[in-house]
Amino acid sequence: FESLRPCQIESKICAAEGAAQRNGSSMASKATLVNGEERQAPARRQGANSKPNMFDKVAGVWHDFTRFLSDVRAEMRKVVAPSRKEVEVTTWVVLVSVFLFGLFFFIVDTIFSFGIDHLLQRLGGTQ
Repeated sequence: FESLRPCQIESKICAAEGAAQRNGSSMASKATLVNGEERQAPARRQGANSKPNMFDKVAGVWHDFTRFLSDVRAEMRKVVAPSRKEVEVTTWVVLVSVFLFGLFFFIVDTIFSFGIDHLLQRLGGTQ
């Protein structure tokens, strides 16, 4: 997963991500940073009456929502569906793994069952 690795694409992205973190803004997607696009921080009201009104709150929520949807869309463009061959191979891996783990736990259960039965017979618990 490319998004889980530390920033390795180019130093420009690392610098942009570091600046975004220092400014307190949310991290933009790597696609946005690679394309050189930068998001402007929402304008803050200045002055004695800096309490935002209802319209500013709704506009801020709408802006955040549309930014979220654009980020989702950008991430969905990166998703690649597996080929039929990959699905078949991973299915066989899962089936073989389940069979082997089932066999392992059957053997372990049989050994413990035999050991407990033998121990109880020696202690005179079962006849």
